[in-house]
This record gives sequence, C-alpha cells and structure tokens, in this order.
Amino acid sequence: METKQFGNTDMKITRIGFGAWAIGGGNWAFGWGPQDDGEAIAAMHRAIENGMNWIDTAAVYGLGHSEELVGKAVKGMKIKPYIFTKCGLVWDEKRKTSQNLKAESIRKECEASLRRLNVDVIDLYQVHWPVDGDIEEAWEMMAQLQSEGKVRWIGVSNYNVGQMKKCQAIAPVSSLQPPYSLINRDYEKEILPFCMDNNIGVIVYSPMGSGLLTGAMTRERIAAMPSDDWRRNSDYFKEPALTRNLALAEKLKSIGKKHGRSAGEVAIAWTLRNTAVTAAIVGGRSAGQVDGISRAWDLQITEEDLAEMAG
Repeated sequence: METKQFGNTDMKITRIGFGAWAIGGGNWAFGWGPQDDGEAIAAMHRAIENGMNWIDTAAVYGLGHSEELVGKAVKGMKIKPYIFTKCGLVWDEKRKTSQNLKAESIRKECEASLRRLNVDVIDLYQVHWPVDGDIEEAWEMMAQLQSEGKVRWIGVSNYNVGQMKKCQAIAPVSSLQPPYSLINRDYEKEILPFCMDNNIGVIVYSPMGSGLLTGAMTRERIAAMPSDDWRRNSDYFKEPALTRNLALAEKLKSIGKKHGRSAGEVAIAWTLRNTAVTAAIVGGRSAGQVDGISRAWDLQITEEDLAEMAG
C-alpha cells in the first residue's frame, strides 16, 4: 500500500489506516452497539495483512476497551503497526464521559493508555477535543510527555486554526485529525490549507460519513440500529439531511460500479484527492468489512466522477 510522509514526523504512513472507534462496542455515549471482540481483533489483523501500517484509537472508545483490543491484536507481532491514540475525554463509574484537559489528568490518561495498549511508547498522542481555556495547559503537558519519551509525536483532533496556533506557540503540532467527507466539508476552506502550509499531517475520520456513504445504509437499517448506537441521534441520519445523503450514496454506487469498486471506496478515495490529506481513518468491524475498503487508496477519481457527484 502506498505511503505518504506524515507531516513533520519521521513516519511514512499508508494512505488508509484502521480506525478502532466502532470496535469499542456499545454501552457508552458514542458507542456503535454490540461488537464481538474476536471479530474486532480479526478485523485489525486483516487490516495489517492488507498493508495498513497504523491503527488509530482513543482511550474513550468503549471506555478503554478499544485500546485493550488494539493491545491484544498487536501483541507478539515482530513488526507492529504505528499506534495512535487520544486523550482528554474521561469517564466515571457510571460510564458518563466528560472533558478534562488539565495536565494531571492527561498524564494519568497517558499512563493508563500505555498499560491498556501494552506498549512502552505511543507513536502519536492526540488531544481528542479542545477546551478553550485549557488548550495551553494541555499542550504543555503533551510536550512534556514527548520529552519524557512516553509519546513520540503529539497532535490534535477537531481543532480550528486559532486553537492550533495556541499550541504551536508552545511546541510543534505534528498532526490534525478532523472529520472530512463528501457530507462534511467544513474543514476545507481554512483549516486544511493551514495544515498544508504548516507541515501538519492530516488523518481524516469518518470519510464514509459513519456508514452513510457505504452504499449499504438504508432507512430500514437505521431504524433497526441498537439503542446504544450514537448514529441514531446524529443529524446526518435524520431528515432533511438523510434523503440527500442516501441519494449521494446511490451516486457513489453508480460511480463505483464503473470502476469495479464499492461506494465506500469512492467516498474514501474522494477524501484522499485533497493534497492536504495525508491519509484516511477507516473503521471495520469484521475482516470482511476491511477487505471491502482496503483498495480505496489506489482508486483514481475522474473529473467525470466529480461531476456526477455534484449533479
């Protein structure tokens, strides 16, 4: 699989990486419903077999469970994939999540993530969401963890330009993780160009619109989603956006058919066309799902395809 230089880091990462959000399972605020652990580990193994050289997770995914599964999946591997995780979202004994970017909390989270992942160092440690007022304190601790060798590189997720500039005044920002897809292009105008100009690597999440652009989503499937699947409450999965999004997915299916690919692969390939984007984070809850998206990196979107998407 093709690799690309990842911002100002020493890593060259594959254009697609495995996203471990959904495999965290349900029973938390942003869960995806029940998940079989064996299938989750098999999905990660298949991603690596298919050439992906990095896995992105977060402490909060499944309230620690996703990180534990990543640790199990890579245990014993002679050559392990790069492991990226995030901090800043914590939870209590009632499984209620909250934001905390205080220095002491971030240090505790890092130590806990190292234990769950069963690694000596985290390749990329990211602040999950910004909290105005605590941005500088959080970034000072991130830089300290880097200097101590607990993490190799530090980045942010869901930050805007102003927030990244505050971090840059303290220590370099190596990466940004924003949502980016055909149905969410908010970061295109200002933030992605800023990252390109400042050599900040970009790994985009939800390139398939959290499943909406796979071509397999239907109203019936949405109605049957488990009660603990966060997508039931997402505006993208409700009217008036739902009709537009499902119509776009049908266009992607048509385009994919011409290339011998799936709608989801077309959606992923579209994000990779943006020169500011280093790579796309793509989730998979089974080995079969991973097989269905692994080749998206080499799909060439044509001008005719773009016109069909816009039409």
